[in-house]
Amino acid sequence: MIRFAFEGRCSTEDQQDPESSRAWQITRAKALIEPHGGQIVTEYFDAGQSRSIPWQRRPMANALLQDLKDPHRGFEAVVIGEPQRAFYGNQFGLVFPLFSHYRVPLWVPEVGGPIDPNNEAHDLIMSVFGGMSKGERNRVKVRVRAAMAAQAKVEGRFLGGRPPYGYRLIDLGPHPNPSKAADGRQLHGLALDEVAAPVVVRIFTEFLLGRGIFAIAERLTRDSIPSPSAHDPARNTHRSGKAWSKGAVRAILTNPRYTGRQVWNRQRKDEVLLDVEDVGLGHTTKLRWNPPDKWIWSEETVHPEIIDIETFTQVQELLAGRGRGTGDQKTPRTRQPYALRGAVHCGVCERKMQGHTARGVTYYRCRYPQEYALANTIAHPGNVYVREDILVPALDKWLADTLTPPRLAETLDAMAAAQASPSIDDLAAQRARQTIEASNAKLTKYRAALDTGADPAIVTGWIAEVQAEKTAAERDLREARENHVRQLTRDEISSMVESLGDIVSALAEAEPAEKTDLYHSLQLRLTYHPATNTVRADMKIDTSYRGVMDRVRGGT
Repeated sequence: MIRFAFEGRCSTEDQQDPESSRAWQITRAKALIEPHGGQIVTEYFDAGQSRSIPWQRRPMANALLQDLKDPHRGFEAVVIGEPQRAFYGNQFGLVFPLFSHYRVPLWVPEVGGPIDPNNEAHDLIMSVFGGMSKGERNRVKVRVRAAMAAQAKVEGRFLGGRPPYGYRLIDLGPHPNPSKAADGRQLHGLALDEVAAPVVVRIFTEFLLGRGIFAIAERLTRDSIPSPSAHDPARNTHRSGKAWSKGAVRAILTNPRYTGRQVWNRQRKDEVLLDVEDVGLGHTTKLRWNPPDKWIWSEETVHPEIIDIETFTQVQELLAGRGRGTGDQKTPRTRQPYALRGAVHCGVCERKMQGHTARGVTYYRCRYPQEYALANTIAHPGNVYVREDILVPALDKWLADTLTPPRLAETLDAMAAAQASPSIDDLAAQRARQTIEASNAKLTKYRAALDTGADPAIVTGWIAEVQAEKTAAERDLREARENHVRQLTRDEISSMVESLGDIVSALAEAEPAEKTDLYHSLQLRLTYHPATNTVRADMKIDTSYRGVMDRVRGGT
């Protein structure tokens, strides 16, 4: 018997079902290997991962690459279900040499068996599949964008997302797509939020009277008017909602949908290289503002108008005169590397502290009072900051003390014990599955009621409500799966830590970007308390830790 590891992937971008996608991919893989005495003994399946992401950045694919190095890996060969899902662009050329180096055959259905590294035809076939995968993704993007542009311009259709502050979502009847309508999905539109719409009018009026954005935020907070995140907590669950921010006021002033027209393509997704020195790491997606002449406006008014077009245009001219308006943000010429990007939190408000460099010195700072109105007497220093050149050496020393004798045994015990209890993600996944099961039962019941002659208008409303709950639960389940980290045994954690060697020397010589990778894999959270001038450090280890440390040590 030949023991195989199965590698697969599916994306949720185009409504793929991870379970059915895995099932048919593994069926193809078994059909290839079973006639040769093969048996799948372990799986590496990435759900919700785009094909454009390199193997090193897909959690399970990266785990497979790391396990190739282990002579006791437990399998002799690897099989994939479909090459277009496994490889994108030139990924095969970057990954296959590792299989050859560690003498692990890679079986592919389209080749009819293992890939021969000395066979030019095999190499050509896999390169073609990578190109086809890239071409297919690009064609889908072009078709989707063209369809959405037409739907926004001609139909004025609401294309998803949360409604702007001042509006609420309503159902406009069955979805025009027959298959979606059969599932009870509704076409949505915008209706006035009777509570929030007058606040939008007030913001535009006060701005035209000459009040500044921060002054408007102060007045709204002083008058106890709930901010957008407080008015609808589901909009921004990570926001406290205690006060209006300058960003919230500016977002309202620059939103053209208050004119009653649907506006699409205000932002775009750009794919930029993660590291210009290592293109093999692939791209990351950045949201960028499009200039107003690229926006797609509906030809007709499609929802209630809150602000007339003349008022909106006048406000945009005033904003442009002040140098800040939607679409005029400039991309920085250079990107400052912050070793602790996203890891440092303010101990007063719990918000992430932003990296900032002044006179060659790097800081992490929180300027909550300069962004949020303080009329509700929030107690917060004007500027909380901590220097990186003081924080990083202390952090590296703490890591070295924690991950090396004599404290290593204590650390390993604490890590293993922390994994023993159910994580927040596990509980969230369990709740989501329960909601999906209950929703499916309700949908079956409601459709049976339709068959027995119940009022279609009433039942359709029930179906739409339950379908919305099910969709939200499916999204929560996907997020929980993406956040799920395989639990490690104490021996596995010990083995990974021992393989690090001299972590102090490695960290001292590593570049900031390499340190960022290591800190991120440790899931570090640093909380700075300005009153005591102390930092609390929390760390969580996962299976990507070993691979990241290999890259750090390789570059030193």
